[in-house]
Amino acid sequence: MSNKAPRGTRDILPQEASRWHFLEERFKKLCYIYDFAEIRTPLFEETELFVRSVGEESDVVKKEMYTFKDRGGRELALRPEGTAGVARAYLEHGMHNIPQPVKLFYYGPMFRYDRPQAGRQRQFYQMGIEVFGTKEPSADVEVIKFTAEFFLSIGFKNLKLHLNSVGCLQCRPFYQDDLKKFARGKLSLLCPDCQKRALLNPLRLLDCKAESCRELMKDSPQIEDYLCKSCHGHFNEVLDLLKALNVPYYVDSRLVRGLDYYTNTAFEFISEDIGAQGSLGGGGRYDNLVESCGGPAVPGVGMAVGVERIVLAMEKEKLWPEKNEPEGVFLAIDGPELREEGLVMLYSMREKGLRAETDYLNRSLKAQMKFAHRNRFRYVIIFGKEEKLKNEVKLRDMLKGEQLELSYEKALNFLI
Repeated sequence: MSNKAPRGTRDILPQEASRWHFLEERFKKLCYIYDFAEIRTPLFEETELFVRSVGEESDVVKKEMYTFKDRGGRELALRPEGTAGVARAYLEHGMHNIPQPVKLFYYGPMFRYDRPQAGRQRQFYQMGIEVFGTKEPSADVEVIKFTAEFFLSIGFKNLKLHLNSVGCLQCRPFYQDDLKKFARGKLSLLCPDCQKRALLNPLRLLDCKAESCRELMKDSPQIEDYLCKSCHGHFNEVLDLLKALNVPYYVDSRLVRGLDYYTNTAFEFISEDIGAQGSLGGGGRYDNLVESCGGPAVPGVGMAVGVERIVLAMEKEKLWPEKNEPEGVFLAIDGPELREEGLVMLYSMREKGLRAETDYLNRSLKAQMKFAHRNRFRYVIIFGKEEKLKNEVKLRDMLKGEQLELSYEKALNFLI
């Protein structure tokens, strides 16, 4: 048996986990401010859900999903993204029958079989928000503004918002047809993936990361020339509202999202500091998603951010808040016969909400003091035979190097 995590997965060790907590807390605080309610969906769904919503010819469905049959013969898949499962839950629990819009957020692991690289694992984590039940451009702007504020709250100042409209089911087919015609004359020069996309999913030709393909497609038709009046109007209102809210953006005519359910607005927040996987998060509108899941025509818009990519970008830009000062209390019990009384003290500190720890290896007092210093405890309470006789403890401030002798009750009140 190997003692290594499966390829494409990784352990989040305590020091890094504290950073993840920081991101989760900032995200959830913003969700509270924006009035998004949490939803938790299963890690796996029926495979058909993702085929119908994400797109049968998308890279996610064709190459990246973890699919399996359960013992009842049902075709299931580990979720490759969060929106489809949230849409299914919205429909299953009749949320389309309650006052709209419905605003939800989620956080958790997703799974895609892909070549592991910096910022991209086979098990990865996303935080996302979804708004169901409104076509208003102001809902698109709310999702974009939320994302911008989240990145600002964790220290990013130079991310670029890339924005585009990918049209709707009425106008986009005309664009796709002309894109196919354009690509047909260059088919043999395109990479193998793009040769397939040219026939089955031409919009994805614009998103290829291969420089040779990007060069071949640089003079391809522009989607803005094909947008219907409704799509033009929607996109222009989104841009006007972003200007009014002082959210800078760049209209990127090559921006498409990898999932087929997107309509109208598509956006990404991009960092140029983390290499090929520069998109830290993005999203857009999906007005046909609920309908594709078997429900009524319910418009929606949402976004997701990748936790691993954010962690990586924050490390490169040195954005993590440093934990400079020690904190918490270490109880040094000098003698095994005092263990019972010492544990009463320890748990009384914890009951008062203090971070408190003690020794579990019967180490000497000197060794316990070294442990407390190495693990950055601000205070040490020393309780030994001498202190018991005097009915007091020693309270040492590890930062200032000062020490007091006082009753445990007074020490506890001081620490609180």
